[in-house]
Amino acid sequence: MIKIVSFKICPFVQRVTAALATKQIPFEIEYISLRDKPQWFLDIAPNGQVPVMITESGTALFESDAIIEYIEDEYGPVEQDVTNEQHALDRAWSYLGSKHYLAQCGAMSSKNQQTFEERSDKLIKAFKKSEDQLSGATRYFKSDVVSNVDIAWLPLLHRAAIVKARTGYDFFCGLPKMQAWQQNILQSGLIDLTVSEDFETLFSDFYLTNTYLGKGNDVAPSSSCNAASCCG
Repeated sequence: MIKIVSFKICPFVQRVTAALATKQIPFEIEYISLRDKPQWFLDIAPNGQVPVMITESGTALFESDAIIEYIEDEYGPVEQDVTNEQHALDRAWSYLGSKHYLAQCGAMSSKNQQTFEERSDKLIKAFKKSEDQLSGATRYFKSDVVSNVDIAWLPLLHRAAIVKARTGYDFFCGLPKMQAWQQNILQSGLIDLTVSEDFETLFSDFYLTNTYLGKGNDVAPSSSCNAASCCG
């Protein structure tokens, strides 16, 4: 069976587990502390980061983009009959999502209002581009079937939902198609298959305690929304 080496609140890991869950590929998972990385992990992860996937043949794969490509090559694509052009577009939009994982982590971990607003403004500009791309006529990014783009954006959408539920701040304020996409992803049943049972508690303890978002202030959406790495 496939094994994933993980840190519990890492968005890069969640992208991989979402890809496996979407294709109903069984896997087991082992969690480690990134503050005290075991030597066996460092021996198989040249970059020292999660996720690492140990394939059924025992090969250790690292870097989430490479792992996602392996899953598609080995077990078949999530979608059938996708043209080369569409495949390239899907990879580009997937990359646009995953490149903002750490930006979202940075915004959520901001200690003061100015830093939070500066960081969240940059995120919201990226989310606005997706808002413009979404048709609003389908459940997911481009159709009523989950695609690689949905899998790549799932960690961002999931974390934003927790932030909104716990603090009232909405990264997608003024972006109705993003909000609808987020709700459809949450209702798909995928989320629970991608994270540990204590994910929301651990996430909140890390990002919504002793941070600007966690101070209990009324965090107003930034003006633009109306128009550190833990893993890799």
